[in-house]
Amino acid sequence: MSGHPYSFGIEEEYFLADARTRGTPQGDLAAFHAEAKAGLPETGRELVAAQIELCTPPLAVMDEARRNLGGQRARLAMIAGRHGLTLLSCGTHPVARRESQTASDGERYQGILSDLGIAARRALICGMHVHIEVPDPDGRIDLMNRLLPFQPMLLALSASSPFWQGEATGLMAYRLSVFGELPRTGLPEIFADAAAHDRFVAIMTRAGAIADASYLWWSLRPSIKYPTLELRIADACTRLEDSLCLAALFRCLVRLCVRRPDLNAGLDGVSRALTLENLWRAQRDGVRAALIDEARGGAVPFNEALDAVLALIAEDADALGCVPEVARARAIAAEGTSADRQVAAYAAARAAGSDHSAGLVAAVDWIAGAVI
Repeated sequence: MSGHPYSFGIEEEYFLADARTRGTPQGDLAAFHAEAKAGLPETGRELVAAQIELCTPPLAVMDEARRNLGGQRARLAMIAGRHGLTLLSCGTHPVARRESQTASDGERYQGILSDLGIAARRALICGMHVHIEVPDPDGRIDLMNRLLPFQPMLLALSASSPFWQGEATGLMAYRLSVFGELPRTGLPEIFADAAAHDRFVAIMTRAGAIADASYLWWSLRPSIKYPTLELRIADACTRLEDSLCLAALFRCLVRLCVRRPDLNAGLDGVSRALTLENLWRAQRDGVRAALIDEARGGAVPFNEALDAVLALIAEDADALGCVPEVARARAIAAEGTSADRQVAAYAAARAAGSDHSAGLVAAVDWIAGAVI
């Protein structure tokens, strides 16, 4: 990483869709991936060939992220277009079918497919990951514990997966359910300290359960490659400004927990269980969810919970120069997430007389049009 206080990096996963059918591309995608890698060295492969990942370098300010990620998205979409493809940034592809997918080459991916069977083959999902460099890497486990209660809010703001395998799920962030079929996903446990976490990793590795800690696919984890804490709860954000908002919020929350060691100290099993309930509420209702406040002993509307968090991080947003990006959270809550907009596009098409399939195409077209 850069060494700049709270430097950050963003990783985004995307689906590739056939520009004509909007479904999974048929045929060999090797030429596309070769051109993408040549033009954008930051790209990476994912579990299936019809997915691709973009990564930013370590960044210090949000405008850098806007230019870098926005530019990469535009170039990747242009390359995709030359191959008859459309780029989609969303947690689940509304119409793609898992049985139509071709697995990516590579020992890691083939090993995952072999080890996890149908659970891996069903994992046709895309997420966004945010790395934040912390002042004291040895303190990341304590930060991971104390950041758990903020995870549901971040999921709700990123929600972009209301459709799955051609069906309306009734949920705003169904990706979490699909990902949850894999082992070692979801919320991390609350570890007493870094030594306890390291002991867990050592036992799992010696037992042959994992090759290394990168196979712990928790929604929040310390990176084994960088001195960072990595957020993994978010759906892939369709709109660039939503991605920047999520990155800015997480960056501010990390700084908040560093300067406020008392905040969320001493979380226990009840706290984690309540966070799990809030994750379900966020998954189902997105930014319309009522979230349980442990201190108050009841549920509060999403906007009220969001206002409380934004007040907590106001100092951090100012110090890190990301006030506008953090403020966008209120606009997402008011105007709707990607999931809300996809559902609205589908509903509008159906109201105009289109059938179910055409309604799904309308949702895909909204995603494609909002990526750049």
